Amino acid sequence: MKLRKVVALSLAAVMSLSAFSSVWAEEAAAEGDDIPLVVGIDYFSEKYSPFFAENVSDQTIVDLTQVGMIGNDRSGGLIYNGIEGEDREYNGTMYHYNGIADVTVTEGDTETVYNFKLRDDIVYEDGEPLTADDVIFSFYVLADTDYDGNATFYGTNVKGLKNYRLNSTAAEDISEEDISAVLEEMPEALADQIKNDVVEPLLASEYSWCEGAWEDYAEDFGVSSADEFFVTLYSTDADYDGTGKSAEELIADLTEMYGADYAGLAAAYGDAAYLDADAENAAQAFLVEQKTAEGEGEEVPNIEGIRKLGDYEVEFTTNGFDATTIYQLAQPIGAMHYYGDPALYDYDNNMFGFTRGDLSSVRSKSAKPLAAGPYKFVKYENKTVYLEANDNYYDGVPKIRHLQFRETSEPDKISGITTGTIDLADPSGSKENFEQIRSFNSNGELTGDVLGTSLVDNLGYGYIGINANTVNVGGEPDSDASRNLRKALATILAVYRDVAVDSYYGDAASVINYPISNTSWAAPQKSDSDYAVAYSRDVDGNPIYTDDMTDEEKFAAASEAALGFFEAAGYTVENGVLTAAPDGAKLSYEIFIGGAGTGDHPSFAILTDAKAALSELGFSLEINDITDTNIMWDALNAGTAELWTAAWQQTIDPDMYQIYHTEAVSSNYYHISDPTLDADIIDARSTSDQEYRKSVYKECLEIILDWGVEVPVYQRQNCILYSTERIKADTFTPDVTTYYNWYAEINGMEMN
Repeated sequence: MKLRKVVALSLAAVMSLSAFSSVWAEEAAAEGDDIPLVVGIDYFSEKYSPFFAENVSDQTIVDLTQVGMIGNDRSGGLIYNGIEGEDREYNGTMYHYNGIADVTVTEGDTETVYNFKLRDDIVYEDGEPLTADDVIFSFYVLADTDYDGNATFYGTNVKGLKNYRLNSTAAEDISEEDISAVLEEMPEALADQIKNDVVEPLLASEYSWCEGAWEDYAEDFGVSSADEFFVTLYSTDADYDGTGKSAEELIADLTEMYGADYAGLAAAYGDAAYLDADAENAAQAFLVEQKTAEGEGEEVPNIEGIRKLGDYEVEFTTNGFDATTIYQLAQPIGAMHYYGDPALYDYDNNMFGFTRGDLSSVRSKSAKPLAAGPYKFVKYENKTVYLEANDNYYDGVPKIRHLQFRETSEPDKISGITTGTIDLADPSGSKENFEQIRSFNSNGELTGDVLGTSLVDNLGYGYIGINANTVNVGGEPDSDASRNLRKALATILAVYRDVAVDSYYGDAASVINYPISNTSWAAPQKSDSDYAVAYSRDVDGNPIYTDDMTDEEKFAAASEAALGFFEAAGYTVENGVLTAAPDGAKLSYEIFIGGAGTGDHPSFAILTDAKAALSELGFSLEINDITDTNIMWDALNAGTAELWTAAWQQTIDPDMYQIYHTEAVSSNYYHISDPTLDADIIDARSTSDQEYRKSVYKECLEIILDWGVEVPVYQRQNCILYSTERIKADTFTPDVTTYYNWYAEINGMEMN
């Protein structure tokens, strides 16, 4: 279930520790500081492997113990010259960034080459050097058919990767249309394969998660055990009774309930597209088996597009160019001699450190990683991970020799720091929490003599969505009338954002005007000449508001503008009131919001104010405040939802395919289908020119707003809170950002 923060590709985190500021390397003390830094963190899954880290807490340990192929700066920009390092300016200050490799990208129409030249002085904690063989081993692990971690390298367009995974030269001849068709047909053999290889593993993983997390959600879900929590979340049979059954039996029973319905399981998990790639891979394997049975294809012993050019040089070649591929190559590099078997590694004879199709030996080391990063793993004990400075770290031995990451519940994060139980944590950024933090500092500020605060924008944003397939006129989602209907609603919803967000978050969030996180380099800025407030123009394109308007005047102006949009959509208006809807439209629509039935949601005040304003216009906005968000996700996945409130989590790259492209059937909840938008999304992937991509994405954002399917609402902030009494504030990582974590320069931090 997406209550847990699954790491799809925690790129900013993975990359950040390979981009330390080198100034600390010159000053790091060999002995360091024996006073431990104790960090409050969410629960662990005890998978600290660079390949199989499962949640954000696990990934944090990976970040501190491993090094990644490519680094990034505070703005998320990649560091291509890692060996000598690069100087980049941020917020008026020049910073230096190092990495473990120099990266050269040679783009071409038919193929693109990524050349990595590694530093030759990097060693693991045991003194063994990190070489090209470790890189080769790591990417073959990620490419293996037995790989079931969260990295998605196997989905890239590296030459020969598909053929290798399915061990047949016939694999790349199978089209997306072929895969879609066989999934639609779902032959019995494929259904069994998806049930066993896609559905069952996720349910097993979720059961493990429930074992560690159920107590945190016991009150909310009314459960008293991990078994009950698991059944509550995933059983499709309301009458199912799992009392007295073993974990294996519960998982088996629920697996039978879903069968090959991977989409239904993904919906219950909270991400409708979560299993799509796995199901497509299973379908492709099924089709390859059919071709093989017919005598087509030959066996494939290696990946054509991965080549070792020397002891410290590796090259990746892809078909064509895709701007997202570089991020898939920014992986941490696991030690082949530890995670694999040197006796099974012989590059020239197509042996890559493990038995092909069997990663059990790699998985077996997940609970105890081997480090090349600034810290080495010591143990996990009493819900605490203990780390110790790695004396072999290439960029300088950390001054704080001992780290402890202690599992800490959300309510205990602030109090834990003030009482001395922990030194640093990441409490939720909220108005209430900020007021509490200020109360501890004598200056009444967020940073003072007791507590220090570092605020960064969350890599994601809150929004209100409108389904074009269910909110339209005459069954034509893309018509002008349909767009005007949705813009009428969006105009009313948008005008109440400022008051609602300020009331709920205070300084912890701000209103945004484009459907993209402010953290993205592609996000329009207020300083841009064509920056505009969302839904601030009437049906004729004239500004609705003036700078000197009061809130009440803005609300009245929004209602008047909405009436104009309704009328243009074909609604009958008499004396300023809607009296009839056009064919296919209604005078009442429902909106889902996950406010736990109590209105506890940042957008709830928007909805109540909008409901009142629309009521005066003769229109009913029915607010469905649900206690179980799966109700909303089920409706979204079924395509029946009309309006809803939610938040998107984004990645370092602003690729929009999964959310807005017509072909993204299972995750395009807006049901927006626009040929120009589709072409722009693909066009933006076809180049690495950031300025060009930004201009194309701006066009995409304008198209989305013109469809009236999304109201951008808020950009919230994440909070890093630490004790200024125990941590030397002037050594805390400066200018922490969404892409540059607080521990990105941890080797320079000191304790008082």
